[in-house]
Amino acid sequence: MNPIVLIPARMAATRLPGKPLADIAGIPMIVRVLRQALSADVGPVAVAAGDREIVDAVAAAGGRAVLTDPDLPSGSDRILAALAELDPAGAYDAVINLQGDMPFVAPSVLAACAGLLADQPACDIATVVAPEGSRDDRTNPDVVKAVLSMQADGRTGRALYFTRSTLYGDQPVWRHVGIYGYRRAALERFNAEPPSPLERREKLEQLRALELGLSIWAAVADEAPISVDSPSDLERARAYAQTSNERTAS
Repeated sequence: MNPIVLIPARMAATRLPGKPLADIAGIPMIVRVLRQALSADVGPVAVAAGDREIVDAVAAAGGRAVLTDPDLPSGSDRILAALAELDPAGAYDAVINLQGDMPFVAPSVLAACAGLLADQPACDIATVVAPEGSRDDRTNPDVVKAVLSMQADGRTGRALYFTRSTLYGDQPVWRHVGIYGYRRAALERFNAEPPSPLERREKLEQLRALELGLSIWAAVADEAPISVDSPSDLERARAYAQTSNERTAS
């Protein structure tokens, strides 16, 4: 397997405009994400940017970015556009799609996602889950839950469904973490299809893949990484960075 890591990012986020360049302890968020991806050492890394400002920030940090059409409708469209420019010959047969709003994602999480594609021949798309943060997650529609057929190792499972609905029972509830690893053919097939009925119902694009018959597998992370979607998330990320800096200095 020969993977590449692509990070889609655009300035026009609805709840937090300009968030790729949001300052977190002196470093733009997109640069923090880039550094975490490079540390995972699963393949070359590039940012699929919807805006020139993002390209400039990544280049200033020594990274690689590709400018894509800002009007592309989704992150998967953006990474395909970047992939077409970076690798028109198709040398990379797998793509790790890392969201540009996870500034502290553990490199081991990316490695586990890529490892699923290498270890599970039946896996078309790999992703990540984490244990629920609290019992409130079970009834929170903003927390996407993954229903998995777990393997004996307890660290991987095949996805049966994803939902925003409440899950009942005493079994673990897995929070979905929006990191994906695609076999290139699966990404191209997924992106060629319109939104599916279940996708429209739950507003979850991964359900399109399941309705197409693609197999999704998930690796278990110990905890969900901080994801910055709102001003309050950004303050939490800044506080985390400050605490981390203090621990490093002590």
